[in-house]
Amino acid sequence: MSGTRVLVAGASIAGPALAHWLRRRGAEVTVVERAPGLRPGGQAVDARGVAREVIRRMGLDAEVRAARTDTAGAHTVDADGTVLETFRADDDGGDGFIAEIEILRGDLSRVLHDDTRDGVEYVFGDRIAGLTQDADGVDVVFESGGRRRFDLVIGADGLHSGLRSMVFGPHERFVRHLGLVLAFYSVPNEFGLDRWLLDHQDSGRGAALRPIQDATRAMATFSFPAADFAVDHRDLEGQKRLLRERAEGLGWLAPRMLAHLDDTPDFYLDQVAQVVMDRWSSGRVGLLGDAAFSASPMSGQGTGMALVGAYVLAGELAAAGWDPDAGFAGYEARLRSFVEANQEIGRMHVHSLGIPGAEPGPELDADGFAALIDRAINGDELPDYAGVPDSGALVG
Repeated sequence: MSGTRVLVAGASIAGPALAHWLRRRGAEVTVVERAPGLRPGGQAVDARGVAREVIRRMGLDAEVRAARTDTAGAHTVDADGTVLETFRADDDGGDGFIAEIEILRGDLSRVLHDDTRDGVEYVFGDRIAGLTQDADGVDVVFESGGRRRFDLVIGADGLHSGLRSMVFGPHERFVRHLGLVLAFYSVPNEFGLDRWLLDHQDSGRGAALRPIQDATRAMATFSFPAADFAVDHRDLEGQKRLLRERAEGLGWLAPRMLAHLDDTPDFYLDQVAQVVMDRWSSGRVGLLGDAAFSASPMSGQGTGMALVGAYVLAGELAAAGWDPDAGFAGYEARLRSFVEANQEIGRMHVHSLGIPGAEPGPELDADGFAALIDRAINGDELPDYAGVPDSGALVG
């Protein structure tokens, strides 16, 4: 055991995934989460390509597959519900429009937490209020008033990362809005939805229904352009008003989906945005997942990037003997190309929707586009870190 003490901020996906690998590499891990517990629901997230291999190496393939949505595919439909196009989950080897492994964010978070809770300290209902680092460690002050010292601190606290703002600078310096807003929440399955996602697009606005494991409910999703987004990400009532305004007149099943807006237990709305940074570390503090390199939900790869990033970050730190300079440098060198490819895919997807002001993508021929997709899904060969300690998969 290295005895290296690591504090991870955030207990959604990137944080618990990193905790898994840090613990296996011999670190003592604490995860702090400002929410009072795991956050349920959320959007459907995918595991493609190299991310599936990370899940296998975690020993969690069976658990993740048992919790997936089991979506058979997707139909795009017009305002009358007529099917325009069909995509199947087994298209492109399970890495197509609908991934073979598709799971609600909250369900994947639960799987990762269950896997690590017996070997990792979780602190819910608290957050990092301040920190000071020196050559040997990081002194952390928590909002609850507690003070502790760690060897490393990692921010895996999402797009609106408090740790990133505290250490690296204001959000505006790194967050790039792509001109689109997404909202999603669960509704009663009064639509007869059965394993098939239904997607309706109309002049830049969209509404979709997707199946979830609980067949009595479905996940409603809306998207709309909004360059003038001005609602605080914590103001739920303001967000719901905005959704109603921007979805007004949208046909298909949208009015019935909106009728459940006030009753849903898991509403979420935010801008589609990316995080672009020259460096993902500063001294003994590093960033992971959306906090470091969000590619936006339009890339379809946010979860994959978090899982792969967690594996690589823990591996590089351990391989460097827990030296932060060398470990973080190796992490960034291995992951940068993978991240940039996925961010390019996200921008290209938004531009393809005709969103006003969307950044145009590069001019690629068929071979160039195929190469970009392959780099975004598979990255470089996943290192095996054969020379670093590995206690084996945790039993949780």
